[in-house]
Amino acid sequence: MAVSGAVEPGPPAATAAPSPAPARAPAPEHLFRPISAEDEEQQPTEIESLCMNCYRNGTTRLLLTKIPFFREIIVSSFSCEHCGWNNTEIQSAGRIQDQGVRYTLTVRAQEDMNREVVKTDSATTRIPELDFEIPAFSQKGALTTVEGLISRAISGLEQDQPARRANEEAVAKRIDEFIVKLKELKQVASPFTLIIDDPSGNSFVENPHAPQKDHALVVTHYSRTPQQEEMLGLQAEAPPEEKPEEEDLRNEVLQFNTNCPECNAPARTNMKLVQIPHFKEVIIMATNCENCGHRTNEVKSGGAVEPLGTKITFHITDPLDLTRDVLKSETCSVEIPELEFELGMAVLGGKFTTLEGILRDIQELVTKNPFTLGDSSNPGQMEKLQEFSRKLDQILQGDMKAHFIMNDPAGNSYFQNVYAPEDDPQMKVEHYERTFAQNEELGLNDMKTEGYETGLAPQR
Repeated sequence: MAVSGAVEPGPPAATAAPSPAPARAPAPEHLFRPISAEDEEQQPTEIESLCMNCYRNGTTRLLLTKIPFFREIIVSSFSCEHCGWNNTEIQSAGRIQDQGVRYTLTVRAQEDMNREVVKTDSATTRIPELDFEIPAFSQKGALTTVEGLISRAISGLEQDQPARRANEEAVAKRIDEFIVKLKELKQVASPFTLIIDDPSGNSFVENPHAPQKDHALVVTHYSRTPQQEEMLGLQAEAPPEEKPEEEDLRNEVLQFNTNCPECNAPARTNMKLVQIPHFKEVIIMATNCENCGHRTNEVKSGGAVEPLGTKITFHITDPLDLTRDVLKSETCSVEIPELEFELGMAVLGGKFTTLEGILRDIQELVTKNPFTLGDSSNPGQMEKLQEFSRKLDQILQGDMKAHFIMNDPAGNSYFQNVYAPEDDPQMKVEHYERTFAQNEELGLNDMKTEGYETGLAPQR
């Protein structure tokens, strides 16, 4: 049975004009403060609102905060002291990410039901085993758990059942049977799959095993389709105008205006085409925000996808090894077997830095995640992460030997060979044939390179 469009239970609250009730708001320069239990100055703003359940005045509380990996969010909570109706939701206040994201979680145990989930308005939720789907924009955004998502869907289906039983008894009976199946999922009697597909890229599913790889969770980043761009209200880029002459951009630094990814203030991005010795051309982009001081750099490959994937294994034996140049593309994953650590594709984006810089980025990524070391983490998980951070410090100080593995299906990553053009005794470079799944993720399976002008393959 296919059921779509589970709606949020109960009527929403309509926000009326703000009342003169006292409300303490943060200063404009700190409008979105990082979420922290120790920040006593971070208080929600209270607004008197109309309750659409009893049509009397209730209270809406708004908290503007910033969470790593989700950018800025607005947490809102409505409660009515007259009828007891309450409602909570979150909205993304940050920018739409460059790529969409799809989380595929295989739920096998009750612990998986407790995973924290951030689901935005634009995310689609699916459970293939039940042919069940909650379309995008049919529910408000929520900060909840896997069990909370299923409970929310059950409440939405049960909401109008009394009216259905009176008017469409057969439909109501089928929905009752489907609700029973959803309730059975909460007991995890058998494994099932939960898919959250968000074209905006702002949804998130917790990895309780971080920084280790989560074998039950698959995270896929993808380019949006024109239909998804239109759904999000993004305008397609105009086709570039034809230039009479090709310009040589190798010796020029191009500049274009953009917004800071941290404070969203106007900033300027510099772009330069660089030739890396014994490798290929890459595009380096650097952004410097004069408002908040945030700096970032990103690397894009200047060439095509290589015919073969590349796996680079480097043995770290000396502190001087940390000074080697590293080019990590967006399609490259990183693995450190001694730490049982694996970093997926597109997590840190494209970077051109040193080995030490990559390791410090990994350390910062783990230690600043509120789901791993924040108030919501459990003691056992914190001990594992502290042990991981301690071993990573030993590698950075040269007290521990380790292997650093870069696996790039597109073949566009690079690790400096100080013995070039001779072989490096500490480095092993392997080239391999990509799998169908890797080609699918790179968008190569559907790519047409012959006969695309007429839509027909050339006659031979």
